Amino acid sequence: MTLRALSFNWPSGLIFIFVAQTAHMSEKRLKRQELRKKLYTKNRLVILNEDSFEEVFSLRLTLMNVFVVAGLGAILIIICTTFIIAFTPLREYIPGYASDQLKRDATRLALESDSLVNSVKKNEAYLNSIKKILTGELELAKFSKDSIYANPPENTSVEDVKPSEDDLQLRQEVAREDKYNLFEKAQSKTGVVLFAPVKGSITEKFSTRNRHYAVDVALAKNTPIKAMLNGTVIFADWTPSTGNVVIIRHNNGYISAYKHAASLTKSQGDVVRTGEVIALAGSTGQESTGVHLHFELWKDGYPIDPTQFIEFE
Repeated sequence: MTLRALSFNWPSGLIFIFVAQTAHMSEKRLKRQELRKKLYTKNRLVILNEDSFEEVFSLRLTLMNVFVVAGLGAILIIICTTFIIAFTPLREYIPGYASDQLKRDATRLALESDSLVNSVKKNEAYLNSIKKILTGELELAKFSKDSIYANPPENTSVEDVKPSEDDLQLRQEVAREDKYNLFEKAQSKTGVVLFAPVKGSITEKFSTRNRHYAVDVALAKNTPIKAMLNGTVIFADWTPSTGNVVIIRHNNGYISAYKHAASLTKSQGDVVRTGEVIALAGSTGQESTGVHLHFELWKDGYPIDPTQFIEFE
């Protein structure tokens, strides 16, 4: 059997390309082998004593070991940082990170500040009411017969307060018939009973025309003056115009004032009960014309007529 060698006629261009590709692949293979050799070549880290050159510590490492340890360390640091941020209070010290506690404190402080603003406004309104009582700068309250809650005041002219004779007669008849019913209706809606501070003759009634927003009751000297309702004494002192004055703050926005007393039995801050003696009748102050009680009744900062709810005679 005869073997014949096969011969191919390769073009010169193809032979050049084949040789070039083979050389390129060989070059890549050599580079990979060189890189692998660098990664896995063992190196020794040695720590020597500077004076005696004695070996203190040595460690055999490869670049691959260094990369693996560095990668694992970076991953561990990332995991620890994430855990600290998510589950520990240390996240509050990271700049730009919002604290839940700070949010709660900010919300609580905002609510408290809003409550304080409302309290300040109420106290200012309350102090203005007390100022009006002491200075006499009063405003008329439009008062409903079905309730003892004061409505906002309205400007009344002289023509509005001059009814005809027929109107006056009709009003007097209705007032006589509904006087006690009015008190019962008001009492049922407010749930309070107003105790008469004194019993006597009314010498001057509540009058919007004369700007006399009180009731004057003639009394014998040293007649006991009693509190009309449970409350706290907010003013008990002497004034030049009205003499000895007692002002009591009650629940539901009531304030009662007792003026021209001969002497006071209660002091500021005392808590009084309904019917408890708070002063003795007298005639003190520049505006007094005799022994009597000047009694004022206020509701929500406006004066109201006490005779609609209290029997003095």
